[in-house]
Amino acid sequence: MKRVGGSTRKWAVLLALALAVGTLAACGGKNDGSSESSGQASSSQSGGASPSASGSEAPIVEITVWDKPAPDAPDKAIVEEIQAEFDRTHPNIKVTHEDVTQTKEKFMAAVASGEQPDVFRPQFPDMPVYIQTGIVADITDLVNASPDKDRFIEGAFNMATKDGKIYAVPNEMYTTGLYYNKKLFQNAGIPNPPATWEEFAETAKKVMAANPGTIGYDILGMDWADWHFEYYVWQAGGDLTEQQPDGTVKLTFTSDAAVKALQFYKDLKWTHKVVQNNVLQAYEDNSKDFYTGKTAMILGASDNFAGFVSQGMDPSDIGFAPYPKGPAGVGPSQVGGNMWAISPTASPEKRQAAFEYIMFHMSKEMMEKKLQFSKDNGLGVNPLTVLKDVDMTRYVEGMPADFVAAIQAAAKDQKLEYYLKSSLSPYVVKPIQKVLLDKNADPLTELQKAQELAQKEVVDKFNKDILSGTNS
Repeated sequence: MKRVGGSTRKWAVLLALALAVGTLAACGGKNDGSSESSGQASSSQSGGASPSASGSEAPIVEITVWDKPAPDAPDKAIVEEIQAEFDRTHPNIKVTHEDVTQTKEKFMAAVASGEQPDVFRPQFPDMPVYIQTGIVADITDLVNASPDKDRFIEGAFNMATKDGKIYAVPNEMYTTGLYYNKKLFQNAGIPNPPATWEEFAETAKKVMAANPGTIGYDILGMDWADWHFEYYVWQAGGDLTEQQPDGTVKLTFTSDAAVKALQFYKDLKWTHKVVQNNVLQAYEDNSKDFYTGKTAMILGASDNFAGFVSQGMDPSDIGFAPYPKGPAGVGPSQVGGNMWAISPTASPEKRQAAFEYIMFHMSKEMMEKKLQFSKDNGLGVNPLTVLKDVDMTRYVEGMPADFVAAIQAAAKDQKLEYYLKSSLSPYVVKPIQKVLLDKNADPLTELQKAQELAQKEVVDKFNKDILSGTNS
């Protein structure tokens, strides 16, 4: 292999890491295509001139922000209105808006060439690598000094924090959890959603017994099966992969947690008999079973609520809860969304200006302006906001207050999807489908076969590429 310079090697490795994380799964960052995430920010700076603009002779600070809406973006009008309002109220900060649709490759190329924007919006799955490689600035002091920090919901900064330091401001977020049909639960005399695996299985049985012809739980066994299965692995105290300090990946398909999770899947199908007959049916059919009242429980994201209602489901029948806890006594939720981050190469003056720009967008006034626009124009609204002082029931038709409380509770304990998911997904799906279709299949045996194949066909090459990029 041809030897390359140290700087080139460094950025080749960073690009490989960033691309691997950035393609975890489509659901790792919902709303990727939006030109601007639900704008939200500092109530102290939303309506007047910024402190830096209090004097006519204050120096002008120029910042570059990657948030220019695409020409066909449905929210282009409101995004540009908010940006213009910032310009009007902050005359001493000059903002250059650049295309928000930049690809990951272009972003990493900009970083490598020293042309990184002052402000950009990384997706949640990007943050661990960006923090590790120094692509995002430490803004702990700016956040802690802000009067708006306490406006954010509990857990909002989790994915932006490492070793007590904060590297980004949350902008838009979704969480996953357990959807349940309140009406079917009431018919069965069940007052609360299940809190443990044991309660989950028993609840499914009781609901089916009290509501003839219904299903206790629609399991996801089609080609996206690992999407939901990984949550059960988390609940058992593990994960499907481990990223090593050097960027390589270690497979953990055969860990005790993964085996317990797959055994639980098998038990739901063959022992408890609480899942649908066609375990391989499409994801859309699972959703249809729920909004038509055929199934009592499914897993889903916080922003599925509007879809269920649009299909005719009574909002008062829709319940949401954090995942039932597994053997490890935990039930973390998968989260996604994006954040506002600042370049580590920005000067102190630029960082301050960038932070003012970010917090303007995070004001209650700007957030509500964007939400109202989305509601009025039928763009769809994510029920989960990162801000405590924004009442989402005003913008999501029929959403009960307890739904808001439940999604906020689920968002407190967070995890990102397993590392290298986009490449490994087919290998994880195979043993899941095997145990759901064959009652004699052994979870450990099937996971072992999947791990050996994934190691040979994917991981060995991936790790070799990472190490050669580091050592060549």
